[in-house]
Amino acid sequence: MSVLAVRVEGLGKKYRLGGPRERYTTLRDRVNKLASASFRALRGHGERSEPTPPFWALKDVSFEVWPGEVVGIIGRNGAGKSTLLKILSRITEPTEGEVDINGRVGSLLEVGTGFHPELTGRENVYLNGAILGMRRAEIVRKFDEIVAFAEVEKFIETPVKHYSSGMYVRLAFAVAAHLEPEILIVDEVLAVGDADFQKKCLGRMKDIARSGRTVLFVSHHLQSVAQLCNQVIILAGGSVTYEGGVADGIRMYVQSLRAERSAADGADRRPGSGEARLVAVRPAKDAFAPDEEKVVQFSVRRSRPYGSRYYISGLLSDVNDIIVAHLDSRLVGYWADDVPAWDGELVIRHPWLKAGDYRLDLYLCGNGIIDQFDFACQIRVLPTNPYPAVTEAAAGTYGVVLPDFSFAPTAAVRTTASVS
Repeated sequence: MSVLAVRVEGLGKKYRLGGPRERYTTLRDRVNKLASASFRALRGHGERSEPTPPFWALKDVSFEVWPGEVVGIIGRNGAGKSTLLKILSRITEPTEGEVDINGRVGSLLEVGTGFHPELTGRENVYLNGAILGMRRAEIVRKFDEIVAFAEVEKFIETPVKHYSSGMYVRLAFAVAAHLEPEILIVDEVLAVGDADFQKKCLGRMKDIARSGRTVLFVSHHLQSVAQLCNQVIILAGGSVTYEGGVADGIRMYVQSLRAERSAADGADRRPGSGEARLVAVRPAKDAFAPDEEKVVQFSVRRSRPYGSRYYISGLLSDVNDIIVAHLDSRLVGYWADDVPAWDGELVIRHPWLKAGDYRLDLYLCGNGIIDQFDFACQIRVLPTNPYPAVTEAAAGTYGVVLPDFSFAPTAAVRTTASVS
C-alpha cells in the first residue's frame, strides 16, 4: 500500500499582533518584574491592559498529498499560503495540528536567499547549493547544467554584486531548480525574470512534475497552475475551502474573486478619478454560441465634467486568468464625448471563443484612468461545435480560442490508380 507523501491534519498557526516584543531577560529581571507587579497589585495600582487578540494565519487545515501528485495551492494575499509552506519546510513551527512528510524535501521559497554579494557566481552556486541541501558531488555534477540554464557563462567568475537583477535571479533559480528531492515545495518563483526566462522556468517545473516527484506549488498565475497541476487546494482566511480537480478549483476561485469584488466595489469606491462611471454592464444574452457575435451593453453616467473626450478599454480573460483579447476603442477609432449620460455596446466578432465563462474588465480612460471596473460582467460561451465536420473531441483540445480557418491544396492534386 502506497504511503502518503504529505499528510496535514488540524494544522493551525497563531500570531499575536501589536503586542510588546519580548527581549532576552535574566532570572533576576524576571524575579524583579514579578515582585514589582505583586507590590502594585497590593497597593491597588496594578495596570490593567487588554490582551492583544491572536491572529490565526492558519486554522484547522487538513489535506493529503499522494506521491507523484502536483498540487497547486491558490488563494488571495493573506490567505495563509506562504505560512503553510514555511511550516511544511520546517522554517516555522505550527501552533497546533500535525504534519507528516515522507521523503526528502526541497524548498524554493525565496529565490536568492543565501547568495553573498562579494562572492563570484561560481562560489555562490556552491554556497547556495549547500544551503539548499545539495551535496558537493551533486553540485559538481550539475554545475555546467546550472550555469547554462541561467545563461551567465561569461560572468560566472564575477562577484554577483555586479550582476543585473535579472542575472542574479536567473542564477538563483537555476540552483534551486536543480534540486532532486522527493517532495518539492515552490512559492511563486515563476514570477521572476523576463518573459523568456519565465517560460524556461515553467518548462523546468514541467520536467520536475513529469519525473514523478511530488510538488506543492503556490502561485497567483492561474495559467501556470492549470498547466502544471493535477490537484488544487484553495485557501481563504487561513482555512481550506476547496480540495479537488484543477479546472473546478480555478473556476470556483475566480468566481469567488468576482463575488467579493462585486460586493465590495460600488461605483463610487472603484479606482479612477471618477468624473464618469460605468453604472451598468451586462451581456445581451445569457449565453452565446462560439461563432456568434458577443454583445455587451453598458451605461455611463457623469458626475462632473471631464473636459475632453475619453476612450474605453476592455480586457477579456478566461477562467485561467489568461487575457484572451485587449479591446481598446482607440484601435477602432472611437472616442466617447463628455456628456452627462450615454449608453453603448461592445460587439466582439472574432475570434471564436471556446466553451466556458469569460471575465470582462472595462476601463474609462483619458489622461489617466477615469473608472476601473474589474469583473464588470461575465460572458458565457456554450459547448457547441462551430465547425462543419463532426469528429472526436480531441481535435479541439488545445489553444485558447477557436480560429476560423481552412485547409486546401494550392493546386489540383492528381491521383493515379495503382495497377496490380
